[in-house]
Amino acid sequence: MNIFRLVGDLSHLLAIIILLLKIWRTRSCSGISGKSQILFSITYTARYLDLFTTFVSPYNSIMKVVFLATSYGTLYLMYVKFKATNDRNHDTFRIEFLLVPVIVLALLVNHEFTPLEAQPGGQERSILDVLFSHATLVFRDPVEVLWTLSIYLEAVAILPQLFLVSKTGE
Repeated sequence: MNIFRLVGDLSHLLAIIILLLKIWRTRSCSGISGKSQILFSITYTARYLDLFTTFVSPYNSIMKVVFLATSYGTLYLMYVKFKATNDRNHDTFRIEFLLVPVIVLALLVNHEFTPLEAQPGGQERSILDVLFSHATLVFRDPVEVLWTLSIYLEAVAILPQLFLVSKTGE
């Protein structure tokens, strides 16, 4: 077990628990962007789909389930339990402006494929060769594309929260 991964996972889990406790104790989700939480839920879902196909360790599987459960638990609290306190007037960031480029980027630039691939022997490939060969790679390993999507999406998922804070000043 890598100590840095353990510390990172536990600090991430602590932050999620603090968020859930804040929502539960105040009985309000004001000041929290539901759209950011949706993006984080999509991120964890895309990243942890291999939970059903690949077993690494009990710790890994348990943490994946916990992150998914807390992510969807946060959405439940925000959109069902405390729906009346959800500030939709200020949470107006258009997440499709993040989702569409992230999806396209994940399809084009992932571990199985990069646009800078060269043929054996050092010859550059034409763009048509790259695009047509990539079309088969996407369908050959969709879990890899989804994992890449989760990395790109996690990098921008906080933007709706920052937009909300800039609008409300909280």
